[in-house]
Amino acid sequence: MNVPEMFGSMVFNDNVMREMLPKKVYQSLQETMVEGKALDADVADIVASAMKEWAVGKGATHFTHWFQPMTGITAEKHDSFLTVDKNGCVIMDFSGKELIKGEPDASSFPSGGLRATFEARGYTAWDPTSYAFIKDDTLCIPTAFCSYTGQILDKKTPLLRSMDAISVQAVRALALFGRSARRVIATIGSEQEYFLIDRKDYAQRLDLRLTGRTLLGAPAAKGQEMEDHYFGSIRPRVKAFMADLDEELWKLGITAKTEHNEVAPCQHEMAPIYDNANRATDANQLTMEVMRKVAERHGFACLLHEKPFEGINGSGKHNNWALSTDDGENLLDPGRTPEANAQFLLFLTAVIKAVDEYQDLLRISVASAGNDHRLGANEAPPAIVSIFVGDELESVIDSIVEGRPAAGGRSSNHLDIGTGVLPKLARDNSDRNRTSPFAFTGNKFEFRMPGSSFNIACTNVMLNTAVADALKSFCDELESAHDFTACLNALVRRELSRHRRIIFNGNGYSHDWEVEAERRGLSNYRRTPEALVHYCDSKNVELFARHGVYTRQEMESRLEISLDEYRKAIHIEAMTMIEMIRRQILPASLRFSSSLASSVQLKDGIGVAANADKALCAKASALCDELLLKTDELEECIAGEPQDAQEAAFYAADRVIPAMEAARAASDRLEAIVDRSFWPIPTYSEILFYS
Repeated sequence: MNVPEMFGSMVFNDNVMREMLPKKVYQSLQETMVEGKALDADVADIVASAMKEWAVGKGATHFTHWFQPMTGITAEKHDSFLTVDKNGCVIMDFSGKELIKGEPDASSFPSGGLRATFEARGYTAWDPTSYAFIKDDTLCIPTAFCSYTGQILDKKTPLLRSMDAISVQAVRALALFGRSARRVIATIGSEQEYFLIDRKDYAQRLDLRLTGRTLLGAPAAKGQEMEDHYFGSIRPRVKAFMADLDEELWKLGITAKTEHNEVAPCQHEMAPIYDNANRATDANQLTMEVMRKVAERHGFACLLHEKPFEGINGSGKHNNWALSTDDGENLLDPGRTPEANAQFLLFLTAVIKAVDEYQDLLRISVASAGNDHRLGANEAPPAIVSIFVGDELESVIDSIVEGRPAAGGRSSNHLDIGTGVLPKLARDNSDRNRTSPFAFTGNKFEFRMPGSSFNIACTNVMLNTAVADALKSFCDELESAHDFTACLNALVRRELSRHRRIIFNGNGYSHDWEVEAERRGLSNYRRTPEALVHYCDSKNVELFARHGVYTRQEMESRLEISLDEYRKAIHIEAMTMIEMIRRQILPASLRFSSSLASSVQLKDGIGVAANADKALCAKASALCDELLLKTDELEECIAGEPQDAQEAAFYAADRVIPAMEAARAASDRLEAIVDRSFWPIPTYSEILFYS
């Protein structure tokens, strides 16, 4: 396999454009892609013609505007290149107009009240900063999506706006240090966790097929307590899947780099190399789709739910975020002496200020019914947002706040493991704190709260805009300073003092931290509705308005959508649970109970003691009665759901989820005693430990 030759072979990337486009057209497109300049409409026809020629040469027959509506997944409407010329002959054609603009129906996508069903017209607009690619013999053109009246209806547009916002302010900040940059780019590396289970088990579980997680299921005798799966030897069947996945992703220009077993049985991770936030988001959406397709080819089902199985780790998506100039300098690299690196300290302070002031927005960006099962469960960070900076940077911050000289660096920048056979290892300037939601890891921040199924656009919109706002306030102050150095020192000291409370290097899982976080005044929104209701707080509306990322109306629509998605997710889970209990679990358990009763009757008839039969029959019958009662109560609970989106979300959290948990408890106790030949669905032992 020639990987360099294969890589990006299905992407209309820079190499292809340089080869196929006239020099002036290529340069014009590069100015749009690199510097964010408006696209020259005159080049569209030339680009479209070259794109069509390339795609047809790769076997494509159709094109689609590939976009990301507020469902969190991607959407496509396919059109063929086929057209009829004036002589009635069929030709393959693709115009600049078709490249730039599409018109999908906007009425059936979530809009949060921005559009009514009868207001159906919507537009997709080509995003020239993200490469077109071929998937399933179709040319996919990344696009933004908006309504007829211009309201944004997608995830991409606000991300692009936030990238513009942080670039503008970061360029201003660099100019204070005599640095010239055309653009500063938010870069993302998104580690993707997922489960692979046998497809035949998946097909037999209605809950997995409809909700992505197991709503019922007693724990297996063995879970992850032996800690033998993490980084363990990869099974041949899984390795074959990973090899196939790498190949498919490489063809699409996605830099799949790292793969390994995760903590839970059947759980794995894939991590790419960094890219700019827009392309990284597109790539991650595409990665999740490809994972599912490749899994099917290998007889697997790929589960991207945050908590598919009770009692073992769930899956997240670690959002590694940094800032780079257009010439590749990482602005979050502290260098060898961070205490003397004024530029780094200004950007670090901006991030600390942003995360502290908008901790609610970061929590909101990862809020979902699925992620509520995972956060704070000794497998993911808690719902309290905090920053880990490591001992070295914390010492620097303390010295600045306290107005004293920084302590010297570590006694050694290398680790001596104690044997001459092994090399001395370079020591990083911070440890890894897996309990921290937002951790500095050398030259980037790792935000570990997003769930595995999330579109990371929302998280990066929040992060980019909040940091842009902090940089704006800093630049507004520093640009008018008479003594720049004195003003900079005072600003950094003041802001670190104000926002020191968000820094925590300890164990985020401990109860003591909960108490301490409350004392510090940090928010702790354990459940999704508790977080979402703060989305449209005035400070947040003003933040996004200042930087042109969202209008109030656009924010209100997204709040409405998020509340409704949460309520619907819980409702679907409850209805699925009821169907499984009534049509599978209860009938099977009653058959088992009846078989025991028949055994008792038979043994009594021949004068043989049936004590075990009687005891087990009585226990099974009592649990069946309890399960029926709890299922009836769950059904009654669902019937009482309010209509208002916010009330319905809190009702789901306060009433429906506890009713589901009560029904599950009875079902799981039944599973522990019902003969396996009667039990109608695959158990955890079978699903998690397939051959």
